[in-house]
Amino acid sequence: MLKGIDIILYEKTKTGEDAFHAPIYTETPVTVHNVLVGEPATEDIVNDLQLYGRRLAYTLAMPKGDAHDWHNVTVEFWGQKFRTYGDVVQGIDDLIPLCWNKKVKVEKYG
Repeated sequence: MLKGIDIILYEKTKTGEDAFHAPIYTETPVTVHNVLVGEPATEDIVNDLQLYGRRLAYTLAMPKGDAHDWHNVTVEFWGQKFRTYGDVVQGIDDLIPLCWNKKVKVEKYG
């Protein structure tokens, strides 16, 4: 049976604005359980580098029912930090036989 790992998601909360009216955020660590970490195919790495200028490190699959915001956030697993990018891709729960229905791409961060 497949089982994911626990990762730390840094949720962003807007706490104010700077002098130029750009938002200021604080990040709060939250543990998300049962997240699958997948290795991308070589062609996906090359395509993302050419199209978006980002080096795809892993693809994360989130469990069904997860309600966190995964857009442009920091995540941490295996002692390393990564940043999500691109849109979250979501499937229809009833048509997907396993426990995961969303995925997002991450690049190495920091």
